[in-house]
Amino acid sequence: MKPIAMLCLLLSACALTADFQPPKLTIVNVGMVSADVFSQQFRIRLHVQNPNNVELPVKSIEYKLYLQGDNFAEGTSEQAFAVPAHGDAEFDTVISTNFVSSIVRILGTMNNSSDTKVQYNFVGKVRLSKGMVSKIPFNETGVVDLNLKK
Repeated sequence: MKPIAMLCLLLSACALTADFQPPKLTIVNVGMVSADVFSQQFRIRLHVQNPNNVELPVKSIEYKLYLQGDNFAEGTSEQAFAVPAHGDAEFDTVISTNFVSSIVRILGTMNNSSDTKVQYNFVGKVRLSKGMVSKIPFNETGVVDLNLKK
């Protein structure tokens, strides 16, 4: 490999290591896609903020989602996308769960109140498609309005 090409490769790899900050992932919306006795599918809209001065090439996101403290879903979103430097992006992912007891508890809480907002904890790892950093852990908490209508 030529020295200039090698230097360019090294500099691009370092761009994702020096002073790198993890992205912020926020759940914008949770909506039910389908449900039966054995499983449920939900569409989750995620907002990703990139605080870095380089593009974030996301390959996949491994996650666990807790609603109201209950383990609600876990999985991997294999949807690749890029978040511009100091920019943001939104995307939808569909998750499946068979945690009927968690859903029943969440719905029970919501039936006792007119408020449809629930607390969430979203933890996992963002996997990058290039750079020296391959996995970035995240742990976000917040409140989301549950829209369980199809």
